[in-house]
Amino acid sequence: MSLADELRADLEDLDDGEEATLDDLLEDDEDDMNLDLEEEDVTETSIFAIAKLSTSEQLTRVLESIDKFSAEPESRAAVVGPVEEDPEYKLIVEANNLTVEIDNEIGVVHKFLRDHYGKRFPELEQLVLHPLDYIRTVKTMQNQTDCTALGLRTQLEQILPASTVMVISVTSSSTQGKVLTDAELQRCLEAGDMGLELNNAKAKIFDYVESRMYFLAPNLTHICNAATAAKMLGAAGGLTKLSGMPSCNVLLLGSTKKALSGFSAAAMMPHTGFVFYCELVQLQPPEYRRKCARLVANKCALAARVDAHRNIKSAGATEGIAIREKIVKTMEKAMAPPPAKITKALPKPDGEFKKKRGGKRVRKMKESVTMSETRKAANRMSFAEIGEDIYQDEMGFDLGQLGKDGSHRGHFRVQETSKRKAGRINKKMAKRLAQQNNRAGSLSSIRGPSAGTSSVAFTPVQGLEINTSHMQKKVEEANAKYFGTNTFHAVK
Repeated sequence: MSLADELRADLEDLDDGEEATLDDLLEDDEDDMNLDLEEEDVTETSIFAIAKLSTSEQLTRVLESIDKFSAEPESRAAVVGPVEEDPEYKLIVEANNLTVEIDNEIGVVHKFLRDHYGKRFPELEQLVLHPLDYIRTVKTMQNQTDCTALGLRTQLEQILPASTVMVISVTSSSTQGKVLTDAELQRCLEAGDMGLELNNAKAKIFDYVESRMYFLAPNLTHICNAATAAKMLGAAGGLTKLSGMPSCNVLLLGSTKKALSGFSAAAMMPHTGFVFYCELVQLQPPEYRRKCARLVANKCALAARVDAHRNIKSAGATEGIAIREKIVKTMEKAMAPPPAKITKALPKPDGEFKKKRGGKRVRKMKESVTMSETRKAANRMSFAEIGEDIYQDEMGFDLGQLGKDGSHRGHFRVQETSKRKAGRINKKMAKRLAQQNNRAGSLSSIRGPSAGTSSVAFTPVQGLEINTSHMQKKVEEANAKYFGTNTFHAVK
């Protein structure tokens, strides 16, 4: 649809009482365009048409209230009602939120100054990147082209590093910029003055907030800095509401969800709010900052509860000091290197697994296979004593200390009999022996009184041999007859 068609459509929409021609409509459009151009010219010519915060009523009122409360001594009276009702607390939250707007306004002033001063020194914005440093450099250099002058160089060295001043001096000697007119230079100086005034107002607010946050929320402020604590209170809606929030929500206060619209999300840092950018977290190495942020958020929730339920405004930061020291020690322990590897002995070789256990069942099992006390006594030998052989054909096989006096008395032991009863028998046994002697006369040679005592011996040559006393006498007489003299006898 062309411009003429649009104009015809506008003519058709007119009422019957209104008469307008195509030329009238074109003139109206030209007037609107001229007004827009005039507004653009005003915007470009004056910094006050763009940045209006420095002359706003809010900033003026906040700065006057800060001067008023700063002149008064700190009140140590008891807290009546919630802390959010305190007028000084409201001022702190409002002033802290105002610092964000001041930062944005300084950015607007910086852009305005780059656009206007770029005509004089276009390379300067690439050499000085910080907004405040750029503003101070412009106010110092102005229209001067020779930066090698001693006075100008000294002033620049008070603002910028010496290396940057040297680069500016070399670049300014060969710059393609043109000298600004008085009107253009005046607009640049006005913008520079506004930027410095806003920065001074921001510093004043920060000093006041820092001095009063230790007074209103000392424990919370001691863990994170005053600016972060004030931002957290402003985002949560007050100290009472912050004390009722869990630590996972405290960590997300101030986080913004960014829509990258097709760009890579590799550099995006989600879940990073005010706590992540506080001083205690930023002092840690990059790989430990998320761990520290979670820990700080957890402790900030506890400190906020302590500050919200205190009865005196200035009760001290005893809990906050202890919590901060604990956080520092925890992070030092997390970042400590692992202990040195200790050289250990080789493990035992893989062998048969033995089930080691105790108890009544195991003891009885061991008793069934253990060596008896009788066997132990038979295996013992007496020192300097000849043992008695059990069998004639097995010399050296004896019973050891089994049955001897002083040895262990097992199941097999020698019956002890008193010497007084050694040769006595009872009457019943004597009568029984007498009857046996009378019945068996053949046994009289062995058991009879005339036969004397007898003994039985077992020899491997003769077998079982019975020796009696009268037989022993006959043997002795025969030996004496034949072997007792030195003479020989004739044997018939």
